[in-house]
Formats: sequence, C-alpha cells, structure tokens
Amino acid sequence: MSDLLKSIDARTKLAGTNKLEILLFFLGVDQRTGRRETYGINVFKVREVMRTPPITAAPEMPSAVEGMVSLRGALVPVVDLARYAGITTATSRDIMIVTEYAGHTQGFLVESVDTILRLDWSKMRVPPEMLTAQMGGLVTAVTELEDGRLVMMMDVEKVLSETTNYDDELQYRSVVPINRPDCTVFYCDDSVVARKQIERTLQAMDVKSVGAVNGRAMWDELLKVAAYADSVNKAVTDLVSLVLTDIEMPEMDGYILTKQIKADQRFNGVPIIMHSSLSGMSNQKLGLSVGVDEYVPKFEPQRLAETLARRLGAEVPEVAS
Repeated sequence: MSDLLKSIDARTKLAGTNKLEILLFFLGVDQRTGRRETYGINVFKVREVMRTPPITAAPEMPSAVEGMVSLRGALVPVVDLARYAGITTATSRDIMIVTEYAGHTQGFLVESVDTILRLDWSKMRVPPEMLTAQMGGLVTAVTELEDGRLVMMMDVEKVLSETTNYDDELQYRSVVPINRPDCTVFYCDDSVVARKQIERTLQAMDVKSVGAVNGRAMWDELLKVAAYADSVNKAVTDLVSLVLTDIEMPEMDGYILTKQIKADQRFNGVPIIMHSSLSGMSNQKLGLSVGVDEYVPKFEPQRLAETLARRLGAEVPEVAS
C-alpha cells in the first residue's frame, strides 16, 4: 500500500498549477442501490494506506467511530466512512487510510483503494445542490473519469468536525468584536464546515463578509465588485478589505485565485490570507511565493481573528503561541 504514496514535497510541486492528485477508494456495494461508488481524497492529506490493525473500542464514542488504534505510539481515532456516510454494506472494510491535516491524525476505514490520479482542479465541479442537501455537504466536488465513472471528493474536514468535536463552542468565546464597521472580508472555501467556522468567527468580530464556495466563484464575485467600483469611481479597497482563501477548491484553487488577484492592479492593497488545513511549511512557502500576505492554519478561530483584526487595522490581544 505504501507504494501508492510518494513524498509530500514531490506533490507540492503540483500546487500553484491548479492541479491535484487524488487517491481513489471504495466503501463497498450499497445494499440500497446495488452500486459500488468511487470516492476520492486529496493525496496531500494522506499519510499512509495500510491494512487495518486491531481496533480498540471505547465507550460513548460517536456511532461512526469504530475505536482507536496505536500507530507508532500515537493513539489515532478510526472512522468507518461507510457508516458515517449512511451507506449500508455487507462488504468488509479492512483497509485504513491514515490522514493528517489541521494538526489531527485519524484513520478512515474503506473497502479498498484503487489508484492515484493527477487532475486539474478545473475538472472538479461543485456538486448539484440536491446532492449537497442530501449528504449535508459531505461531497465537496465531483469529477468524471475517462471510463465514465463519477468520483465524489469527500469533505474530510466535515468528518473530523462531527466525529471528534474539535469545533468546540469554547473556541469562539474569546473572539472579540472590533470597531471596523467599514470593513468587508471576502472568503472562499469548498467545505461547508469551514465556511461556517469562518462565518462564526467574523460574526463574533462583528465584521461584514461575503462568502463563496470555491476560487472560481470568488474571482467572479471580485470582478463584479471591481467593475462596480470603477462605475462609481471608487477604489476596490473601499469595498474589499481582505480576501481569505482556502487552498484546495474545485474549479480554481487558492494559489491560482491569489495569482489572479495579485496580477490585477485594481486589487492593489487588498491583503490575501491563506486559510488551510494543509499546514506544512512547503504549502506556506508556496503561498508566499504566489503573493499570499499571510498564512493561518484552519480550526483556530482565536488565531484567525487575531490575524484578521491586525490586517484590518484593529487592535486585539494576540493569541499565545
């Protein structure tokens, strides 16, 4: 299984080209439909693929959490993805995808893995609203393979949020309002969970915002704002105070969005903050190389609020390191 995975540094070279590599996997035959659907996860988030070691169950765990395993001395929670997604299957799930992102490591039980594909983010499409509503935002993007199969990209951040309770209300209580009623933050993220977290942080700060589901939608929105600013003889900075962007998004990723913004002189003076669960130094360096002004790891509302407040010209107590 380990032969499927190359080094993260090698894959980082893809970033900034609007390309990604995804690991295809299966959850088994759904007894309701008789179909065996194909799912995907960005390889950036995969640490290893292995046969599932013995799992130790613990009391009062979420229903989709099988238990925990010990990996090189670290206790790792294990989530049955089929059960989490509401898929009833009799197929055994003996393979575990170990993922690492946002400072968390977890194992996902799957039936099997297929292969790694290199794709262009422009080939990834936002799923239909009906599918999004039915699965609660679990599928963030869909792409069609050459053999006609549709691959559904899973929102692993949503799985993490709902199975580990990392998104605790207490994280937002220390976020304080700032006195900047003239500011508007534009943000984009393909994860419904991440968008809600950003919204909650900005609401706690009492800052106006405009959101989008990916880089393409955000770029279209920014172009509309720039055209309006031109028509009323205003600077874009009067309407757009800051752009907060994720890295991984269908149609246009955060690196390409940053390049587009920085290449358009109308957006001069608009800071860009990259907000991602891909917190490796290689990703941060690449973000800085395409013009990102600052990098903030996901799921730290206090640190995000401190960074936004500082960039917006407000004074708030800094978060301790």
